[in-house]
Amino acid sequence: MEIEQMVRQYVNRNLLFGESQIMYDDDTSFLAAGILDSMAVMELVAWIEATFGMKVDIRDITPENFDSVNRLAAFLRRCAAPAAVGGNGRP
Repeated sequence: MEIEQMVRQYVNRNLLFGESQIMYDDDTSFLAAGILDSMAVMELVAWIEATFGMKVDIRDITPENFDSVNRLAAFLRRCAAPAAVGGNGRP
């Protein structure tokens, strides 16, 4: 399963609770569209840490990294890239 699909599936099942009326694409801003609030972002961070076996640095929890399916998938790919890891797991 690709990362975008995993993120979308988690958001739909656990943060939107299967709410089918909320339509969004992979570039939709989670915050601007009201899909996620600050508590949901923290739940998303906990899921990322458990699912991908990584520690998310507080400095990385930004709209640039967490505000859409595509931005989050790109962040996860950067963190997973061996050349991007510099001792502390940050790109």
